Amino acid sequence: MGLLEVLTMLDLSNNRLSGSIPPEIGNLKLNLLNLTCNQLSGEVPLQLQNRAYEQSFLSNPGLCSFKPIVNLNICAHAGPDKLSERLIPISLVLGGVMFLMLVVTGMLMCRRRSDADDLLACKLTWFHQLDFTQRHIIRGLTEANLIGSGRSGQVYRVNLENRAGDAVVAVKKIRESGKQDWKMEKAFEAEVKVLSSIRHCSIVKLLCCISSADSKLLVYEYMENGSLDRWLYGRRRTRTGSGHVRSPLDWRKRLGIAIDAAKGLCYMHHHCTPPVIHRDVKSSNILLDSDFGAKIADFGLARMLMKASEPESASAIAGTFGYMAAECGHSKKINEKVDVYSFGVVLLELTTGRKAQDGGEHEGLAGWAARRLREKKGGFMELIDEELGDYVDDIGTVLRLGIECTRRNAVLRPSMKEVLRKLTEIVGLGRQ
Repeated sequence: MGLLEVLTMLDLSNNRLSGSIPPEIGNLKLNLLNLTCNQLSGEVPLQLQNRAYEQSFLSNPGLCSFKPIVNLNICAHAGPDKLSERLIPISLVLGGVMFLMLVVTGMLMCRRRSDADDLLACKLTWFHQLDFTQRHIIRGLTEANLIGSGRSGQVYRVNLENRAGDAVVAVKKIRESGKQDWKMEKAFEAEVKVLSSIRHCSIVKLLCCISSADSKLLVYEYMENGSLDRWLYGRRRTRTGSGHVRSPLDWRKRLGIAIDAAKGLCYMHHHCTPPVIHRDVKSSNILLDSDFGAKIADFGLARMLMKASEPESASAIAGTFGYMAAECGHSKKINEKVDVYSFGVVLLELTTGRKAQDGGEHEGLAGWAARRLREKKGGFMELIDEELGDYVDDIGTVLRLGIECTRRNAVLRPSMKEVLRKLTEIVGLGRQ
């Protein structure tokens, strides 16, 4: 293994391995090393004696180090006899102090969260080089840090005390209970499988995942401006000098958000092998950074298409009312056109300012917009958001594109590659 220069992830946990760690392992440039829950013994290779791997050797009582690495004993043979004699009592003292600290920390965490002790014994899987551990994450799972809650779990904003790397992360906690256990496990595995295998600037970055017996944690990059729906319908307005009230989401920002989200979906559909279907595209799953750059998030319902030419069989109806294509209600065979439909609804939200369910008693926004456009014989001025006074031609183009994406016949819908091309053409013409 020491000769596998391209190896970046090595997980040999829970394999009852014994003996010493081969020194050649230290020559590898690993983003992830997990040797926990084995029967390894002896000194850890010198190259691995740093804080980046402090969680890599848990539950191996026979391992030691001559550097003060957390969770490892000091080796008794770390130097000459006199040094060994000095290090033995020091290691005993350090071990005693560490034991007391763990006991006190455990008691405090049990007071704050009854399930923290289970999470401390959980499995941590990295997807990026990080400078924090599960303890830093678990400390932040408090009511004060709760920023959202949905059917898939709670979301927390966790400050990592300005450690190196990302100072703030978002943590989604999926708790399993009763009959929902298998569904939560399936959602967790789907999101980890998808997000750990794809990399794109318009898809939210999954930093690591933490798994225990009854809880799953997904740790993401933090998006400062939250979700698109909060800006569209939370109406975070500002007052201009003339006294008029204006939304921060002017047309330029909205068009930029549409293009960013389209890039993420286009990458998933046309550049991933196998392709990826999100299945729950909506404005609340489009997150915004500090500059209102958009990224696709929440892949709990995503499915991998094993063959690009064959639609995948879905075992149950999935999605959100108002964003679901017609075929989702009567067919188990779906393809990427369900995402095109949902994205078309988002385009209609951006142009009309109306919610996806805001189309009347018997139709959603897509049906309402198509019907009104027919009634107006192509006129769209009464359909667009009253806060969008400028760039009327571009708004009309995007609105019609949204209607094109939400056609009932999936074959007639454009691909995300075509949608992205049409959106970028607006920018290319200099009309934004």
